[in-house]
Amino acid sequence: MDTILSTKRKIAAALLSVMSNTALIVVKVIVGLVMGSVSIISEAAHSAVDLLAALIALFSVRNSAKPADREHPFGHGKIENISGTVEALLIFLAAGWIIFEAVQRLIHPRPVESLGWGVMVMFFSCAVNIAVSENLFRVGRQTDSLALMADAWHLRTDVYTSAGVMAALGVLWLGQLFFPGVDLHWIDPLAAIAVALLIIRAAWELTVRSASDLLDTTLPALERSAIVELIASRHPEVHGFHKLKTRKSGHVRFIEFHMIVDPDMSVARSHQITDELAGLITGRLPGSVVTIHVEPCDGRCDDECIGNCMLKTHERDRIMRKGGSGG
Repeated sequence: MDTILSTKRKIAAALLSVMSNTALIVVKVIVGLVMGSVSIISEAAHSAVDLLAALIALFSVRNSAKPADREHPFGHGKIENISGTVEALLIFLAAGWIIFEAVQRLIHPRPVESLGWGVMVMFFSCAVNIAVSENLFRVGRQTDSLALMADAWHLRTDVYTSAGVMAALGVLWLGQLFFPGVDLHWIDPLAAIAVALLIIRAAWELTVRSASDLLDTTLPALERSAIVELIASRHPEVHGFHKLKTRKSGHVRFIEFHMIVDPDMSVARSHQITDELAGLITGRLPGSVVTIHVEPCDGRCDDECIGNCMLKTHERDRIMRKGGSGG
């Protein structure tokens, strides 16, 4: 996908998330205050965190696409990873506040009014967030954007929590209609605590995903296997490889390895092979920066080199006996 088009799609998706969350916050705060419902107020807080996450995502997708410069030779992709980590910390804080308010409401209960409005607001919130999160998931997958995927998971969590609050308020509403003498107001703060626990789980998962790339962990096994498969496709000109290193910065993958070739191969031909092989890898894994170091097959093989050798055993033994080459 063209980089400029990809960036425009990411920005449009993030802007839609900002607008939808802003509208939901306003509606939830007004209805929550009128009703006196801590669960709806907690959902407004959740939407406020989602709004902040959407703003961070918007900032990150605008800036992560900037090309590399003198101060940032590896590009700006890690802005997306940093934004994901910040979003996770904000979610932890919001969850703590929700639990505190819910416990206070359990200790000092207050009646909840206009329950029908609460049910309708939560239904509206579910519908909006399903639509917006699906759009974020789709664009996030297509553009490999961690920031948009994080924002999508925030909203998807909001769908589940809104549905839980809607069910709790529905039970409370029906209880008031059919069992007016039974005190069910404890359901509202318990629903808020359940919301907070789900938020904490989402925050933890987001922290793990975003922090892993900040620590420069290797690419997933399937992607590494694809790289090895493409290198092997250039046999017999490529005798083997070693020192394969991979990492990810935002949506950009960095791949480097040493390619082992016949010592008599010309510089021009080895350079042509590296260009072709880099093109194959970027075609399979878009957004990759591939660095290939060419080495002659001189028979000095370490364990990794032998493990990734593409020569047959008798070929390698014959070349090593000649003392000139080996994979």
